[in-house]
Amino acid sequence: MVDSKTKEPIPFASIGLKEEATGALTNEYGFFQMAKPDKTAQDSLIVQALGYLRKAVAVQKADKLEDLIIEVEKRNIVLKNVEVSADKVKNANMGARSNNPGEGMIQGMPGSQYAFFVKNEKGKKLGMIRTVSFYIGEHGFPKEPFRVRIYKNDGDYNAPNTDLLTENVVVSAPGGGAWFTVDMTPYNIPAPDEGFFVAMEWIVSGDKFYTTNFMDNYTPYGQIMRPTFEFKESRTWTYSMGKGWSLITMSNGSGLRYNAMIKAEVDVYK
Repeated sequence: MVDSKTKEPIPFASIGLKEEATGALTNEYGFFQMAKPDKTAQDSLIVQALGYLRKAVAVQKADKLEDLIIEVEKRNIVLKNVEVSADKVKNANMGARSNNPGEGMIQGMPGSQYAFFVKNEKGKKLGMIRTVSFYIGEHGFPKEPFRVRIYKNDGDYNAPNTDLLTENVVVSAPGGGAWFTVDMTPYNIPAPDEGFFVAMEWIVSGDKFYTTNFMDNYTPYGQIMRPTFEFKESRTWTYSMGKGWSLITMSNGSGLRYNAMIKAEVDVYK
């Protein structure tokens, strides 16, 4: 997959077959691998890349797709004007508050995401997002890279939808069993007053290629997030290619909901 103007490869873009409900993720060189349509003679290849317009490509079962090159057009980003006032500004921690993770593991396949809604519970006037933090478990491969995603809650049923972070921010934690914090100040992201979603997206690197229909022989890799049981409401959504977003509604014996252990530091105006 490449940029339609520069012909530069586009890393970590998701490609899904609409009728098959399967998908793949490009690696950092823009390459991907996935099976042809099987259920129907014709299908639509849905392409979504961060910072680019969504594209649909018609494909048929009989097509030769081995050397398919998909060109996508960059999306024009309209930046929001931020008014700076003389009000006092302080940093506020929002989201998960506990340093003790709950029982369980949150692990994804390449292209999958877990998004936690960082809610503005006190209704304060919010400014810029300063940091986002993920509690990385000690098991798995905690030093593997992942991509940070930040969304507005304007999808169906207030699901994650519009990207507030429009640049590729790929990071690696130094280890597991602790919070890992990512500095977001270089990206100048104003926080919506109601709150925002922070997501971890599992990605591929090197010559690894995976698709969602490889579940039977897929060996999980990458970091494992831990859950938190601090909230009575479900604030975590999960995304899988070809299927989209779904709300996680699990709870423990006390009625507290299973949520991804994610938090953020945000400017708050007094």
